[in-house]
Amino acid sequence: MHNKCTLQPFVKWAGGKRQLLPEITKRIPKHFGTYHEPFVGGGAILFALQPERAVINDVNSELMNCYRVIRDSPDELIAYLSRHENEKEYYYRMRDIDLAPDYAGLSPVERAARIIYLNHTCFNGLFRVNSHGHFNVPFGRYANPQIVNEPVLRAVHEYLARNKVEIRNTDFADTLLDAGPGDFVYLDPPYDPISDSASFTAYNSGGFSREEQVRLKKFFDALTAKGCCVLLSNSATPFVVDLYAEYEPDVVEANRAINSNATRRGKVPEILVSNYAYLRRCVS
Repeated sequence: MHNKCTLQPFVKWAGGKRQLLPEITKRIPKHFGTYHEPFVGGGAILFALQPERAVINDVNSELMNCYRVIRDSPDELIAYLSRHENEKEYYYRMRDIDLAPDYAGLSPVERAARIIYLNHTCFNGLFRVNSHGHFNVPFGRYANPQIVNEPVLRAVHEYLARNKVEIRNTDFADTLLDAGPGDFVYLDPPYDPISDSASFTAYNSGGFSREEQVRLKKFFDALTAKGCCVLLSNSATPFVVDLYAEYEPDVVEANRAINSNATRRGKVPEILVSNYAYLRRCVS
């Protein structure tokens, strides 16, 4: 097991779960087969659990490229990261690279270094893209951001390289193909917005609508029918609470620090939904 100070998320991520870790970890089954996380994001829960067998996925292809590069090419990644500069004009040149037609010619390592650099130097650690999929967060103006966090990158590399962790970039529902009875699935989707103006689903250009939330609920039910242990987190909006009412969700409070609007940072009610009691009733 790695030192928890070093095995931690290598990017800041909107909706990251470090604040909710105590509430989530006490709800995780003591024994399970393969760990599945279809919305892995920054990986806070993955790195806290450190399962030996896992399937991680996210629809954000740039993020999942980072996971693969850290697993396969840590030395090269660290070397590329070391070349980046905390300077405004340089930042915007790097940010706008994905607008150029030759962006597709960048190597996976160059793309990963760019994303990690932008994440550590952009405003408030947001990962946000516009409707065309281009990164569009302004410069953060930090005095001394940690662009190269070598201990964290090395720890993440060791964990991913030494364990059976499959890295995917596909739709969350594909997890149904491989998850089996006794496996544990943690679902942390883009949250249902608490107001019409509070939506933050732009980590991917496709967004995550209420139709997707309903599709996710059906996915939750299908995993339950297969005998998987499932835990889901989401915002405690009336829509989501009603959607999962049969599973008797718990409402908890989480601190939210990553938001473009400072008035929306602070304690926010969220729900944690598990199917464990439902599974026990079915067995008995």
